[in-house]
Amino acid sequence: MPILILPLLLTALLSLLAPVALARPDPQQPMDTSLLQRHDLGYRFSQLDVDSLDGQRHYRLWIGRPERPAPAAGYPVLWMLDGNAALSALDAQQLQQLAAGQAPLLVAVGYQSAQRIERRARTFDYTPALPGQAQQIDPLSGEPSGGIDAFLDLLTQRMRPAVAARAPIDAQRQTLWGHSYGGLAVLHTLFTRPQAFTDYIAASPSLWWHDGAIAAQAQGLHQRLGTHAARLVLMRGSQEPATPQGPQQADAEGPMRALLDQLRQTPGLSVRFERFNGLSHGPMLPASLHWVLEQMQR
Repeated sequence: MPILILPLLLTALLSLLAPVALARPDPQQPMDTSLLQRHDLGYRFSQLDVDSLDGQRHYRLWIGRPERPAPAAGYPVLWMLDGNAALSALDAQQLQQLAAGQAPLLVAVGYQSAQRIERRARTFDYTPALPGQAQQIDPLSGEPSGGIDAFLDLLTQRMRPAVAARAPIDAQRQTLWGHSYGGLAVLHTLFTRPQAFTDYIAASPSLWWHDGAIAAQAQGLHQRLGTHAARLVLMRGSQEPATPQGPQQADAEGPMRALLDQLRQTPGLSVRFERFNGLSHGPMLPASLHWVLEQMQR
């Protein structure tokens, strides 16, 4: 084989592997904890450790409390899934600006790990169980899946009261943010227990998961909402493929558009879409979180 052809073949191979690499974060990438060492943010961070009921998953919550006193109704709360990665993505200057304004309580819900992404645990925690399947297996990683309802029970029944014991919180201003599988978890939460939060931010949600199974959960959402008014923001980077294994398609945004059309017909639900031009899947995590914090400054 001519030597000049080898670089071309290598380039082609890397282009085929790139979507999978984006979908499967490097498990060895450490989280960035440098923010926790600073004392000029207008926030003080503390830790809270919680174990799953079956003892198989070990969570760590990083709670960022504003230094300014809580409003009379308590702090609004931003719950951030993939807390290790979320904490790594926070920006010091933005936190300082946030502390000077609305100053919500920040809760990064992560794992007792030094890694940025705890793939096995998050795969189980952020995916719904599919009815009629004896084994719940994630189609991308092959890891066990289907544990989101147990995770949400833990979050609402143990984590939230534990956080409220440390700082007064406003039950009427609760935001849940998640990216990728975390975005899938946000949608499942909205569709199945919409009164758990007031605002839902799903960044790059894995709509492809099990052939779009999440969209079916939106059926009957109006009845579950009742008189509760919820807000949803869906986000997507313009350079994201429709599926993690697939190449960029002419209409990769089709599944998102279909879900938007479906949800905009739901009374009591406010729906907004934000497109991030030029961004692929990985960069959407910090970009979407920075967008949320920017909105909370207003």
